[in-house]
Amino acid sequence: MKFSVSLYSFFSAIRSGGITPLECVAKAKEFGFDAIEAVDFVMGCSSPDEMPEAAKRLREEADKQGLSISSFAVGADLLNGLDGSGDKKAEIERVKHMVDIAEILGAPRMRHDITMGQKDSPKSYAALVPELAEAVREITEYAAGEGIVTMTENHGFFSQDSERVELLYNTVNHPNFGLLCDIGNFTCADENPATAVARVAPYTRYVHAKDFIIKSYYDNDPGEGAFQTRAGNYLRGTIIGHGNVPVKQCLSILKRAGYDDTIAIEFEGMEPALTAIRVGLANLKKYWEEA
Repeated sequence: MKFSVSLYSFFSAIRSGGITPLECVAKAKEFGFDAIEAVDFVMGCSSPDEMPEAAKRLREEADKQGLSISSFAVGADLLNGLDGSGDKKAEIERVKHMVDIAEILGAPRMRHDITMGQKDSPKSYAALVPELAEAVREITEYAAGEGIVTMTENHGFFSQDSERVELLYNTVNHPNFGLLCDIGNFTCADENPATAVARVAPYTRYVHAKDFIIKSYYDNDPGEGAFQTRAGNYLRGTIIGHGNVPVKQCLSILKRAGYDDTIAIEFEGMEPALTAIRVGLANLKKYWEEA
């Protein structure tokens, strides 16, 4: 088992000027991680044109620190385009370009979003899956030529439920495409994380470890730092082990399913990022051993 940390976990510290994306690599090494996960908007780029050079610098720093780059995470909307233009072909080509960035990084995997859903004349997820699967298949076939696995994550509310990403996976039906199982994100769709992880475990190629403090809609609104689930319950990101996500149970399910690759921490809470990452890794390693 290898343990990685998403650069997104450092985002609050990066944004405040406390650390740079490149300095995160040395900090990850100091904490005891085996790898880092690159994220498109957390690489110190002010424009897409700068991304190839930023990827090169990040890989050089990872090599210097003796860490691998476990994955590359990018945003995407294969229905509307990230720019909202609705130019699906242009969005597919843009995501293919991100595959080229993953190759520069030396990442064996790339995770991309699917869609936020159809705003005008909305259709159900199942109705859109054939169209979405065609786009995903084109991207993963391109990535296969560079030796990079592509994945989607249960993420973005519309493509979040375990049943939905399972349907997409089976419709794409390509050996180079798999799922990134984020054990915390299922709560955004009000799913039981353990039940959801059990459903997607057979298709999982990579894992995000994440924890949330969960409060019912009928509790007091916790205010700043929290957001609402699809059904209106409240979530706040927190240190792994400090929230309500059954992290150890989810790890046990993955272990029983034969998963033994890489687990990446993705922290998005209010606690100081460096403390949260350090404590989260200690808890994650403990839970994996106990699972």
